[in-house]
Amino acid sequence: MKIPRLTDTTLRDGDHAIHHSFTPEMVRTIVRNLDEAGVRIIEVSHGSGLNGSTLQQGFSVHSELELIKVAVETAKQAKIASLFVPGIGTSKELREAAKLGISVIRIAVHCTEADVTEQYFRLAKELGLEAVGFLMMSHSQPAKVLVEQAKLMESYGADCVYVVDSAGALVQSGVRERVYALKEALSIEVGFHAHNNLGLAIGNSITALEAGADQIDGTLRGLGAGAGNAPTEVLVAVLNKMDVDTGINLSILMDAAEEVVAPLMQTPIMIDRDNLSSGYAGVYNSFLLHVRHAAEKFGVNTSEIMEELGKRKAVAGQEDWILDVAVELAEQKKLKI
Repeated sequence: MKIPRLTDTTLRDGDHAIHHSFTPEMVRTIVRNLDEAGVRIIEVSHGSGLNGSTLQQGFSVHSELELIKVAVETAKQAKIASLFVPGIGTSKELREAAKLGISVIRIAVHCTEADVTEQYFRLAKELGLEAVGFLMMSHSQPAKVLVEQAKLMESYGADCVYVVDSAGALVQSGVRERVYALKEALSIEVGFHAHNNLGLAIGNSITALEAGADQIDGTLRGLGAGAGNAPTEVLVAVLNKMDVDTGINLSILMDAAEEVVAPLMQTPIMIDRDNLSSGYAGVYNSFLLHVRHAAEKFGVNTSEIMEELGKRKAVAGQEDWILDVAVELAEQKKLKI
């Protein structure tokens, strides 16, 4: 197995889990620890990407540009990355982040919408950035479709394309099939981003590497949306046990996970009923907070809403479906009574 490039996204995906409350001090401490440990890429932005601090996505306590600036100033060896979702972020934010010193931009869309990314890949290359494509909700489409979409991103200038398990819904056979298909079809690198709703974040990440993935993601203590991500420190420990020398200091990661990140957790990152329902139904992890609010408001079960959203194949940007489903389920219950 080749040595993968590990991106830590605690300061981006983990932003969801602490309700967008990262402070400059937190960023400085986490970046310093990851940098000293030898992690090569550290992602920093609002959980929903650049310009994500909105009513719909959740307001940040501190400006993400301020946090990015702190991260760039703190890192001595690591490169700083940010996430960019077309329709949430604009060219303006991408230019601002590049000016502050990010080196990598990860351009994320639903896995059937790569055609909307061209202008942003072109801009990223003009700005001298490494450009990574993120095919979100990759479980929802077969490998053939992902290959078509990844080829579009490659033609636009992507340096790598990720299979992104946004709902934590993939099992290992699905990961293997998708990653292998992209590796066969592309001349650029392939990555994999895991969520842990089915308890497979580590197993799926290793499976992706065995299928040829060049890049994988993790977060300290698994801090992330839904049931969290593959814990960075566990990934490194497992790879060490497999005699894959990542060059990353496990001791520093474990200390940072335990002493820095764990105290930030407002609620435990676990596979509870809601997160399992999300992964099982294949529903976008960021919907969970909205689903919980709707379930409480209309007196229905979160898992029932998740199941129906899964049947309707709801994707990011369709949060309004949640209320519609909750109302329909509540009305059905009244009729049965």
